[in-house]
Amino acid sequence: MKEQKSIPTSKTQRSAKFVKTGLQVGGNYIKYYSKKLFNPEHPREALNEDNAADIYASLSELKGSALKVAQMLSMDKNMLPRAYVNKFTQSQYNAPPLSGPLVVRTFTRHFGKSPEQIYDRFDIRSTHAASIGQVHRAELNGRQLAVKIQYPGVGDSISSDLRLVKPFAFRLLGMSEKELNVYMQEVEERLLEETDYELEVRRSQEFSQACSHLDHVVFPKYYPELSGPRVITMGWLEGLHLKEFLQTNPSQEVRDRLGQALWDFYNFQQHELRAVHADPHPGNFLITPEGNLGVIDFGCIKELPDEFYRPFFSLILSDVLQDREKTLRAFRELEMILPQDSPAEIEFYYQAYREMIGLFARPYATSEFDFSNASFFEELYGYGERISKMPEFKQARGVKHFIYVNRTNFGLYTILHDLKAKVRTDRYRPAAALNNGSTSPVQ
Repeated sequence: MKEQKSIPTSKTQRSAKFVKTGLQVGGNYIKYYSKKLFNPEHPREALNEDNAADIYASLSELKGSALKVAQMLSMDKNMLPRAYVNKFTQSQYNAPPLSGPLVVRTFTRHFGKSPEQIYDRFDIRSTHAASIGQVHRAELNGRQLAVKIQYPGVGDSISSDLRLVKPFAFRLLGMSEKELNVYMQEVEERLLEETDYELEVRRSQEFSQACSHLDHVVFPKYYPELSGPRVITMGWLEGLHLKEFLQTNPSQEVRDRLGQALWDFYNFQQHELRAVHADPHPGNFLITPEGNLGVIDFGCIKELPDEFYRPFFSLILSDVLQDREKTLRAFRELEMILPQDSPAEIEFYYQAYREMIGLFARPYATSEFDFSNASFFEELYGYGERISKMPEFKQARGVKHFIYVNRTNFGLYTILHDLKAKVRTDRYRPAAALNNGSTSPVQ
């Protein structure tokens, strides 16, 4: 893949790039409607493909929060047309990497030394490049290391980038302005944390230790003394990303073992730690040669406050969801039903959200669940597609915590579906946590 020799870092440079992309998208619309004049059957997919290519090319050059939003949207199969999902998915694995001189400049700025002066060996070509940073292989005192380097200007441009990406998101997502503001505010808070690499190192050590007892889940060792605000050094984990791993045609036994590891990893965090790794895209995991799940990124952590955790996860308990008054009480606490709603609106949202929660809770309803079940996912995605077209869902509803909790859990379900795994779902259930009282998040 061609290396990127420079990156726009000032607000003026980044704004100009967005303006240019907006003009390209406008040109695509003109081209599309001109062709449609002569051929009314001209497919809209052609417009989507042109727009997706232009927007992704721009976001890839800008990197940072703008590309991160594209990555997030690519994980939700209901939010965007297929052309956008296909193009934006590239940001999960392999965005265009920065050139060697830019890498050296980052080290010099933060350490006062080049990478060759810090490590015994440093591969100037990255092994993996994504939205916020890229990874290089290094060696020190015989230890094989992975060095994650944040792109220049990413941490300083989050707020301004999100303001610039907002018009694109408004057009693509069809949200109301109020709903989009809530979405963008929560994304901004998480991204500000995600670009703080010193915070990520601390969290990585804390969560690795807290989850160390889980079967078939492994973590790299972190080196704070070789890390800083824009650089993280960790042990190198050998392994394949999920897409590569699935191409090896693994046995069902291995698929189930990895699926169980994923299920335990996420549900232990949600129900025991009340804080969770909230970035379940496949690029954050490796399948090791031993068949274990390697977790290599703790940049995005979502804490689950008690006022959200209790009403939300109580809905998974069958006796609550079967009780209309208890369900309505939980929906009101979570702002899914609002004080000003009319009786007709209350009934509409009660039925719609009850269906949604019922789908979400289905894996918890039995002691074992087969995530290869295509009909379950057709029903799940069909529901999402159906409500995305309803005007009643264009207004802001639900507390902000839904954004990352939904992303986390449905992202988990999607990976388990890709694995076609059958897992025991009676481990780390919310019932025990709800009955035992509140648990403080990892500090």
